[in-house]
Amino acid sequence: MGVRLVHLADLHLGFRQYHRLTPTGINQREADVAHAFRRAIDRVIALAPDIVVIAGDVFHNVRPMNPAIIDAFTQFARLTSSLPDTIVVMVAGNHDRPRATETGCILKLFGKLGVHVVVDEPKRIPFPERDLSILAVPDLTGPRPELAPDPEARHNVLVMHGEVEGVLPHGGDRAAMEIPRSALAASRWSYIALGHYHVHQRIEDNVYYSGSLEYTSTDPWSELEQEAQLRLPGKGFIEYDLDEAAHTFHHVQASRTLVSLDSIAARGMSAAELDIAIRNACSDCEGGIEEKIVRLVVRDVPRHIVRELDTRALRELKRRAMHFQLDTRRPDATRTSGMGSGRRPTLVEMVTAYLQKRPLDEELDRGALVQLGLEYLKQADDAEVAAAAVPRD
Repeated sequence: MGVRLVHLADLHLGFRQYHRLTPTGINQREADVAHAFRRAIDRVIALAPDIVVIAGDVFHNVRPMNPAIIDAFTQFARLTSSLPDTIVVMVAGNHDRPRATETGCILKLFGKLGVHVVVDEPKRIPFPERDLSILAVPDLTGPRPELAPDPEARHNVLVMHGEVEGVLPHGGDRAAMEIPRSALAASRWSYIALGHYHVHQRIEDNVYYSGSLEYTSTDPWSELEQEAQLRLPGKGFIEYDLDEAAHTFHHVQASRTLVSLDSIAARGMSAAELDIAIRNACSDCEGGIEEKIVRLVVRDVPRHIVRELDTRALRELKRRAMHFQLDTRRPDATRTSGMGSGRRPTLVEMVTAYLQKRPLDEELDRGALVQLGLEYLKQADDAEVAAAAVPRD
């Protein structure tokens, strides 16, 4: 057995969503993310690799709340105490790095545990006794750093948080650093561990995004679609043998099931007919919708039909599920524009694009702003529908 490396990224500890709380008063999604991380640490300890790298976005916010900090410290302490001979290297992602230079980065706390933490600039970390060199590159603004291996080391590992050009879908949370594929020069490295993209993906035979451990992006539904296209079982982390150039993906079971139900084409339906279709779609969900995060897309439905839906039945669906999202799309949302062949962007897409480009104070987290904006947009739409609807027995 050769030198084995474990690659994790995009933990997003402290992520909060929806309004459900645990019995101890913690946001339920925050608890879900923490539980997934603990399960991952259990698996890593059992594997006992020679190297563990964390490729950024350890926390969801630059200033995480105390419970997230305490839980993260506890789990990394468990990792380093259980595997005292394992090298652990962590780089800061765009969610970790403060935009103001005078603001300290919470990741430096983990240096107390023996973790090699790289926040402010690229750093080469040599381990001559293991004939190993690790170049750690956090998410950075400004010129792209030189990505060169150490010619004296047998094994060279690059750990980096950023976007490989042409890999990430349009929109969503953007990293500060974009890297052309040619700049990676994959053949010069034993392994390149990437962070930022939440779906496990191969770039080259020795270059991977590990993906996140939970669904913490502004659009988890597109992640589900991409994972299905790639025939992935879901979230997890990578084990890579540097001597054998062997890649293994370790699936980590999500704490909460996400379900995107088969969409409903509602053109020509009455409100009563659509009520029945919604009820049938939820009834067909394997294992039921209880305690799951559920989305149901209804296409080509006029607003006046949405206003006439049975709000009591919808409230019951929301009570049963952890979160139930009825995504209603009016006919004009997909109508082609007279200005060209592309479709007219939806309101969600327009809001996302605006918030991605809007100038922000340096200390503000753009990803969190986009997520909050989309949540407010959905709440406003739900409130309008509920206010206009007349509950029917």
